[in-house]
Amino acid sequence: MRGETAMKRTIMDQLVEWAVQRIRKPLLLYGARQTGKTYILDELAKATFPGDCVRFDLERDSRARQAFEPDLEPRNLIRRLAQASGRQIDPERTLLILDEIQSSNRALASLKYFCEDMPQLHVAAAGSLLGIAVNQQGFSMPVGKVHTLTLHPMSFDEFLDAVGDGELIAEISDCYDRAASFYLHDAMLERFWQYLIVGGMPEAVSRFARNGSFSEVREVQAGITDLYVADMAKYATPVETARIRDTWNSIPAQLAKENHKFQYKLVRSGGRASVYSPAIAWLLTAGLVERCMRVSSGRLPLAMHEDVSSFKMYTSDTGLLAARAELDPAMVLDAERRRRIELGGIVENYVAQMLAANGIPLRYWTSGNTAEVDFVMQTGDSDAGVPIEVKSSDNTRSRSLAVYRDKYAPDEAIRLSTKNFGIDGGVRSVPLYAAFCVGK
Repeated sequence: MRGETAMKRTIMDQLVEWAVQRIRKPLLLYGARQTGKTYILDELAKATFPGDCVRFDLERDSRARQAFEPDLEPRNLIRRLAQASGRQIDPERTLLILDEIQSSNRALASLKYFCEDMPQLHVAAAGSLLGIAVNQQGFSMPVGKVHTLTLHPMSFDEFLDAVGDGELIAEISDCYDRAASFYLHDAMLERFWQYLIVGGMPEAVSRFARNGSFSEVREVQAGITDLYVADMAKYATPVETARIRDTWNSIPAQLAKENHKFQYKLVRSGGRASVYSPAIAWLLTAGLVERCMRVSSGRLPLAMHEDVSSFKMYTSDTGLLAARAELDPAMVLDAERRRRIELGGIVENYVAQMLAANGIPLRYWTSGNTAEVDFVMQTGDSDAGVPIEVKSSDNTRSRSLAVYRDKYAPDEAIRLSTKNFGIDGGVRSVPLYAAFCVGK
């Protein structure tokens, strides 16, 4: 993100809220590579700690890593880190950023002691593959001693702000609340189709915002995908790497079939859960995918009805999925040509990405082989999960949603499609571009 267009991220409000607390736990920021963790912590420093921030990249800075070796007493650490940076570190005023903290088990362990013995110091740590390091290298996770947040790829509303349409976000949200038609509906649908190609990786969004070039976007996406594949080889054994790559590469095909349930046989002929479940766990821990669990009932709590053997897999960024599926931007942006291609799986992936960014556990419902609802969301004011149906066009006829409503009588039902806001047969119609409003 360095040298690129400035990006407003909604997580900044949570970061500032953490920073202004008088006493706080160290912050641990999770997220897949290239989602903008370094950038957003630098922005926090500019906004809240102007001129009083000391940042270390623990992957590159061996001297900083060595500062954690003698002991983890916070005052001694602060002295050694100040020497390594050539900057004064004031526990009452300085923001200390420990980037790529997965590169040092000792640095990760130090967060516990900063929490206990120097809570006044602002310590913010970020790690792209931290969960992998904890699981595979025996790192010491300071459980209960850190405040954790996850940075997802940019959601559609953040994309709108980046491309100059940020003033419309509040109006879209208001139309969602009132189920009232949005006057710029067609223009927002065009933005939505653009987002489906660009996705939410900050560098890809920045390139598109700057010159509208989809070819440059694809170059960025290819580079990010190559980086992810390199990480698979770096942080797994050769056998594990092959299985992780096969699982990762199967996702476009999993979402291209009519039934989006994950099937091990599409990973490799004869594939079994016992062989590929660790690969799925690796991808989830690295933040590259999202898993949507099947529930056998719409009654609350939904977690009690999850079927661990049945799930769908989505990529964490729809733009990367579109690139890996070799989706032609020209076909997506042309209304006539768009009707001739199958976009259901990619659009469903987009909705999963928006729900995940809002912190909503991903679940779907099926009734045998007779009905399926794409997503089910638990809310506190209903006895049944809210069904969410996804359509990639304005053809919104569906029997499954009616089956679910007859069986569980939810207080609300949502259908995401290319239609404008409104109420249709007791179902709330929400245009696809407003998926970021659901569950917020």
